[in-house]
Amino acid sequence: MNPYHMAYNGITSGLFLALFPPFWIYSRMSGRYRNGMSERFGHYPENLRRRGDSAPRIWIHAASVGEVSVAFSILNVLQDLVPGCRLILSTITEHGRRYAENRIVGTSLKARTTCVFAPIDLVLTTRRALATLQPDVLACVETELWPNWLMEAGRMGIKTALVNGRISIRSIDRYMKIRPLMQDLLARMDAFSMIRETDARRISLMGAPADRIEIHGNAKFDIPTESLDSEKDRMRTLYGISDKTPVFIAGSIRGEEDAMVLSAYARIVREVPKTVLILAPRHIERVRHIAQRVRAQGFSCQLRTELIGDGFPRRAQVVILDTIGELQSVYGIADVVFCGGSLVPTGGQNVLEAAVWGKPVLYGPSMEDFLDAKEILDQTGGGVQVKDIDELAGKALDLLKHPDQARVMGCLASQALALNRGAARGHADVIRNLLSKNGRKRRSGGVSPLAKG
Repeated sequence: MNPYHMAYNGITSGLFLALFPPFWIYSRMSGRYRNGMSERFGHYPENLRRRGDSAPRIWIHAASVGEVSVAFSILNVLQDLVPGCRLILSTITEHGRRYAENRIVGTSLKARTTCVFAPIDLVLTTRRALATLQPDVLACVETELWPNWLMEAGRMGIKTALVNGRISIRSIDRYMKIRPLMQDLLARMDAFSMIRETDARRISLMGAPADRIEIHGNAKFDIPTESLDSEKDRMRTLYGISDKTPVFIAGSIRGEEDAMVLSAYARIVREVPKTVLILAPRHIERVRHIAQRVRAQGFSCQLRTELIGDGFPRRAQVVILDTIGELQSVYGIADVVFCGGSLVPTGGQNVLEAAVWGKPVLYGPSMEDFLDAKEILDQTGGGVQVKDIDELAGKALDLLKHPDQARVMGCLASQALALNRGAARGHADVIRNLLSKNGRKRRSGGVSPLAKG
């Protein structure tokens, strides 16, 4: 075993032994994180054990809600590329698990997809999980590189890949500090299907073999567009929104962005008084705090879960989204969207979920984790970067007062998205190739320039 891998195991095992007892007590007292505890230790139901099943089995790992959306774009393609395949979708967070289970309901994926919690990255837990589920391919989404899990998979002869891979400018420095460990890990993996040229170069710097790297674009562009009209009508009814009701949505807000958005909203309603504000915090645990802040600012407030039909219509100026996985649908009723995580230094959020609806998108200067999406909207005029609260309020107000301008900007956003679809097929092809005997053989059209020397 690589000495750096041994050091990693020593550190993680020590931390686990030190932190698990208080975590367990907290979990028992609060009720949080109790779901799926046995699965996190690699114990899965017996009916998931592979017993002579010859159907290809593919395990896709996605950390939370954002990665699950990407995973579904790839899974939808895989079920056509690999007929009869069995699919496992794992998450780390409970929010991601609930979102995944809700997404497969009523779809063709339901019969072939099992949702589970990912095992903790310890040797015994990952070994137990892999021995039970026995996938032919383990594909991790975006930045999910877990040393023990991936190394144990390789040791068992399971093909491993990173799909829709991205290495942000913020994370590359951290990875380079542990490059000997990462180099050993990446050398054991079979494929790296990256989003952009910069992501390919960064993972190459970390130690990934150049001949295993491909570039296929961002599967987040492959957001499904079916049933948009019916979903929009459902949201308009639920939120009590008429054709004449201006709606400003702030999605995936983090840190102090709720205070910033409320400050901008106070300015907006002075000039467009009927504007409804919908706030969607990135972390649902902050809902109560945000509701207190909204009321302290003098605005009436309701939670999304309080809107349950005609008997309880929206009556407040501000609605706070306290559900999981609904934000993308809610974007359909917006006139203007602000994507959070961008006025605070957290790397931004996915601006494409609003663009698919043809909505004008505003975002702050911190978009390091979503540069490809930002650049496309910047180039087409479908999105605008704002540097602070004043610019956010000013641009949102301008678009609300000039709906024709907002519609043009929204059309440009949706056109930009349409022109960049198709990445999910490339990532799914990489997984399909790994299933075959010639799994290392790459399509000539998709090979990274890095592999050409």
